[in-house]
Amino acid sequence: MNNLVLAYLGDAVYELYIREFLINQGFAKVNDLQNESLKYISAVSQRRILEQLENKNIFTNEEKDIINRGRNMSSHKSKSTDIITYKKATGFECLIGYLYLNEKNRLKEIMKEVVGAKWEYTEKMFLMN
Repeated sequence: MNNLVLAYLGDAVYELYIREFLINQGFAKVNDLQNESLKYISAVSQRRILEQLENKNIFTNEEKDIINRGRNMSSHKSKSTDIITYKKATGFECLIGYLYLNEKNRLKEIMKEVVGAKWEYTEKMFLMN
């Protein structure tokens, strides 16, 4: 599948997951949900999260290749962030899309790393089953 398509899918999967996660954390007001979600879903946040996960060495070689392919593909220029941040975020989204289609258990592991200790409801998530 085309890497841009994987990133497109990954963006949707990741955002839906984060929204469901925040709702399950007790956020009930839309404004609070939006503000809290920016800690996870903005390009700057995705770059930070990706770099933290890379520093933990949690990615397999195959996953690193998927991230790099997503990051290195040609795409449009971002209006809201620098090109490096945009490309790293796109690489992360590409991985999420790939894992959603091919390895949901591994996706759960990655998402557990993203949200940390607040993972108690994970097995109930409709998206991951």
